Amino acid sequence: MNLPKRGAISNPRNRFESLAIELDDEFADEARNPETQFLRDDTQTLISYSDSPDLGFRASVNPYRGCEHGCAYCYARPYHEYLGFSAGLDFETRIMVKLSAPELLRRELSSPKWQPQVVAMSGVTDCYQPIERKLEITRRCLEVLAEFQNPVAIVTKNYLVTRDLDILERLAAVRAANVNLSITTLDAELARRLEPRAALPRHRLQAVERLSAAKIPVRVLIAPVIPGLNEHEIPAILSAARASGAQDAGYVLLRLPHGVKEIFSDWLATHLPGSQNKILDRIRATRGGALNDPRFGSRMRGEGSEAEAIRRLFEVAVAHEGFNKERMSLSIAAFRNPYGDQLEFGLQS
Repeated sequence: MNLPKRGAISNPRNRFESLAIELDDEFADEARNPETQFLRDDTQTLISYSDSPDLGFRASVNPYRGCEHGCAYCYARPYHEYLGFSAGLDFETRIMVKLSAPELLRRELSSPKWQPQVVAMSGVTDCYQPIERKLEITRRCLEVLAEFQNPVAIVTKNYLVTRDLDILERLAAVRAANVNLSITTLDAELARRLEPRAALPRHRLQAVERLSAAKIPVRVLIAPVIPGLNEHEIPAILSAARASGAQDAGYVLLRLPHGVKEIFSDWLATHLPGSQNKILDRIRATRGGALNDPRFGSRMRGEGSEAEAIRRLFEVAVAHEGFNKERMSLSIAAFRNPYGDQLEFGLQS
């Protein structure tokens, strides 16, 4: 069986649309293996805000909407439905690109309305997905943040973050940068199927090593922990991360909002059919019998004995490896506005 080199197996119906397209069998292979399209996003604002108590930040920047990494479990997939796309293959093959992001960011940071604070990159989709190598939108946004010395916290699965060590070093020197590397598994074959276009686990650990050597604070996130699939790897992942120089660690329990339930279930049926029911039942055991619990306070960690066992395993491994003794706090003390308010009413050419 030739499996598509994507995370999603299909393009389920958009929950906001009443119509759906069903292709004949002669077009089925083409539908399973679409080419990636990059579409211009002409948004007029860049910084998004969230009041979620589950997050360690309020402001975030996402240079891209949709993500070619194609992680089958990605909680961000339903956001693509607001654009009229599917949360399935569309999410990883119809990528919205914010070409004006650096200029927008410079304008918003220079406004007298801006209150210096940590900006997260990315709060939703990965800012170092493959197209970033060519477009360098994330790099140019980091250059803007360095102009203002505004603190930034990066979350990524990609070794490409090491390309920007020069900028991150400048920010880290004034306690204005840290990087969070997501490592879901050390099993390269599982990673290829689960996160088909993200960096392999060994390359992510190499990124941890390079960042740490450059004195850039780096945290490893086991995100997500998938009960029945990868929770047994928690001690090994943390050991490898600590050996590579990570100073902090965290985890997020899998959640499957909206259409992600169907997408991840299809992925299990295709790649791990013998384990599908066991894994789904284990997930339900952490979510009160459901596959998702959107409530603040529980959606990142889950509830019940299954979730508690995962929490204890993580905490024991963290203590054994000596993590979390030095918190990766960021500071706004060095913030400066080199432009005053002159950019507030228009983009630079």
